[in-house]
Amino acid sequence: MKNAKRGLSGLSHVAKDGTARMVDVSAKEPTTRTARARGHIRMEMPAFEAIRLHQIAKGDVLSVARIAGIMAAKRTAELVPLCHPLALDDVQVELVEDPDLPGIRAESSVKTTGRTGVEMEAIVAVTMALVTVYDMAKSVDRGMIIGDISLLEKTGGRSGGSFA
Repeated sequence: MKNAKRGLSGLSHVAKDGTARMVDVSAKEPTTRTARARGHIRMEMPAFEAIRLHQIAKGDVLSVARIAGIMAAKRTAELVPLCHPLALDDVQVELVEDPDLPGIRAESSVKTTGRTGVEMEAIVAVTMALVTVYDMAKSVDRGMIIGDISLLEKTGGRSGGSFA
């Protein structure tokens, strides 16, 4: 019966007739929900050093990327089809220089009080922060590689826990 309620094959975003749909979360009680995600961008050492020494012509790469990540989290519902628009209580994006990559490691944490989780917002925040690093430093290194974007943890709702 649980699968019939959720649509074809038990997929929550598929209606009984097979069409895509937004999940109805109106019956859920609002709870505090959090999510953390991470990723990184690898680059050649000259690009890493240019970022580290604030020598990129477009400006302070990590500050701009942090703002881009926060802005992206707030606009996730405009980017991901069928994603609920959420009022976010907090978004944090941390960018750390890692000479062992060499490159930048990104981690986001997102928090809301609502009926659905913030996993997509956390993942989008990390992704856009790293894309912004690429955009700002591409004049030094067009071979940068964005990777290992993943959800680390989510809390609230029915299925919380750590994933990495």
